[in-house]
Amino acid sequence: MAFLKLLFRNKLAAMGAVVLAFIVVLVILTPILPLQNPDITATADRFKRPFTDGHLLGTDHLGRDLLSRLLWGTRLSLAVGVAAAVLAAFFGSAIGITAGYFGGKVDNIFMRGVDMLMAFPYILLALAIVAALGPGLMNALIAVAAVNVPFFARNIRGITVGLAGREFIDAARLAGMGHARIILTELLPNVLPVIIIAMSTTVGWMILETAGLSFLGLGSQPPQADLGSMLGEARSALISHPHTSVVPGIMIFLIVMSINLLGDGVRDALDPRLRSGALSRPLPTTLVNRKGNIPAATDDLLAIQELETQFHVGKRIYKAVGGVSLAVKPGECLGVIGESGSGKSVTALSVMGLVASPPGVITGGAVRFQGEDLVGAPYETLRQKRGDRVAYIFQDPLSTLHPLYKVGQQLAEAIQSHHRVSNAEARSRAIQLLKDVRIPNAESRVDNYPHEMSGGMRQRVGIAMSLANEPDVIIADEPTTALDVTVQAQILSLLDDLRRERGLAIIFITHDFGVVAQLCDRMAVMYAGRIVEEGPTGSVLSHPLHPYTKRLIACVPELGEGRREMAAIPGLPPVVDDLPPGCAFAPRCEKAREECRQGDITLDRSGARAVRCLYPEETL
Repeated sequence: MAFLKLLFRNKLAAMGAVVLAFIVVLVILTPILPLQNPDITATADRFKRPFTDGHLLGTDHLGRDLLSRLLWGTRLSLAVGVAAAVLAAFFGSAIGITAGYFGGKVDNIFMRGVDMLMAFPYILLALAIVAALGPGLMNALIAVAAVNVPFFARNIRGITVGLAGREFIDAARLAGMGHARIILTELLPNVLPVIIIAMSTTVGWMILETAGLSFLGLGSQPPQADLGSMLGEARSALISHPHTSVVPGIMIFLIVMSINLLGDGVRDALDPRLRSGALSRPLPTTLVNRKGNIPAATDDLLAIQELETQFHVGKRIYKAVGGVSLAVKPGECLGVIGESGSGKSVTALSVMGLVASPPGVITGGAVRFQGEDLVGAPYETLRQKRGDRVAYIFQDPLSTLHPLYKVGQQLAEAIQSHHRVSNAEARSRAIQLLKDVRIPNAESRVDNYPHEMSGGMRQRVGIAMSLANEPDVIIADEPTTALDVTVQAQILSLLDDLRRERGLAIIFITHDFGVVAQLCDRMAVMYAGRIVEEGPTGSVLSHPLHPYTKRLIACVPELGEGRREMAAIPGLPPVVDDLPPGCAFAPRCEKAREECRQGDITLDRSGARAVRCLYPEETL
C-alpha cells in the first residue's frame, strides 16, 4: 500500500497506470468479447471507414475488421514486449551480478563480451540476429531481448561492484555462505529494485523494437497480426485510407507513453533517494489552513504572532510550532535558543512560507512584516519579499550555494531577481558585497566556485547574498555552528557591525549561549515548539526564570579548575505528535508538581520578561 500511495502521488504516473490498466484489461477480455475473426478476409468490404455498421474502426485492405485485429495484435505485442524485457533482465542481470561479484578475469571476460555487443548499432544487431534465425515473432523476441542484455548487464554490474566490497558481504563469507547463496540472498535483494526499475523503463522501448521488426516483415507473419505488422501492411494506403495506419499507430503511442510514465513513477517510488524529491516536491509556498482569530497588527518591523505550524504525515500530526510570538524592531537582534527539535528553524522558515508542503501546514497565527500579514499571501507577494526585504542565512553554505555556478554569478542572480540591473553592474555589486563581508582579493574570489573556498569564506558569501538587496530583516539559522571559534568570532563581529551600520533587524537561531551573549539584545528560549522564556539577554543569562533555561545554562562549560561538574538535562525532548498535557518540560523537571501536568501553561509577562512556568526560579 505504501508503494501504491507513493506511486499515485505522481499524477503522470497515475495517468499512465490507468491508461495501461485499461488496455491490459481490454486485451485480457479479448477472447470473450463478441469480435469478428481477425483473419477472415472479405474483399468486398475493403477499406471501410470507421463507425461503419459492423466495423467500429473500419476494415483493412483485405476487408478484415480493424478492431478485432487491433485487440488481438495489442495482446500479442504486449506479450512479446514483456517477455523480451523479462529475458533481457534475467540474462543481463545474471551477467552483471556475476561479473560484479567475482571481479578479476570473470569480470573482464563477461564485460568485454558485453562491450562487443554494444559496439554494434542495436537495430543492425537485431536485424542480423533475425536474418540468421529467420523471420518470425519468436525470433524477433529473441533478437530484441539479446540487444538489450548489455543495458541490464552494465547497470547491474555497476551496482554489484559497489555492494561486493561492503561489510555485510564479508560477514556472509565469514559465516560460511557459498558464492551462490551470497548472490541469491545478499546481493540479489539489494539490486532487485534496480532491475525492476530498469524493466519498467525499457518495456515500452522493447515493444517499439518488436513493432519495428514486424513493420519490416521480420516479426509476425501473415495472417497473424501485431501492431507493427498492421502498420507495415497499411503503409501503402497511408494517403488514401489513413485510418488503417492511424488506428495501430495510436495504440502504440498509448502503450509506450503509458508504460514510460508508469515506469518513471515506479522508479521514483522504489528508489529511496527519490521518494522525498520527485514524489514529494514541495509547493512554492507553505499550505495555510488557519483556524480561529487572526491577531491584530503591531508597530514592529517583523512580528510573529501566535504562529502554529504542523506537519501532517498520514494520520499523524506533528505540532512543530505551537503558538509562538516573537517581534523585532529595526536595528535589534533577537536570539532564539533551544535544543534540536524545539521548532526554531520551522518558526524561521514559516515567516516567508518556506516550510515544505507537503507535509507542512500553517494552522494558526500571523506573520506581519511592516503590518502586512504574510501568512497566506499570494506567491508573487512572497517572492518579491524573499531575499529582498527578508533574507536568510542558512547553516551550511556548501549545500545552499549552487556547486556548478561561481559565487559571483550567484550573487548577481540574487540581485537581478529583484532589480533590473545590467550584468556589469550586478558583477560590480557582487564584488562590493564580497568586500563588505571582508573577503580578501574580492576581484578574483568572485570567480571562485563554492568548493574552492573554505567554510568561513562560504559562510561570508552566504551573508553577502543575504545583504545583496539591502533587506530590512535577516534570519540567521545557526550560521556559525560548523565554524571554528576564530572564524565564528569574525562572522559574529561582521554581523554586529552590519546591523549597527545599516539598522538591520536580525533573528539569530543558535544553540550557543556565548553567541547570544555577544550579539543579541533580547533572547527567547524555545522548548517543544513553544516559547518558555523571553527577555533581555543579560537579564535572562544572569537570572533565568524557567527551570529549562537554568538547566541549559548549566550545561555550558566554564573555564577554571574544579568549579563545578558538567551538567546535563535528564531524559529527551517530547515527540511533538504526542505532547504531554500541561508543561512539556514537566517529565524532565525537578520542580514539577501535579498541577504542572494539567491544563495549558500560559506565558506570563511582567515588564520585559516573560516565562511559561507555574513555579519559576525567581518571581517576576
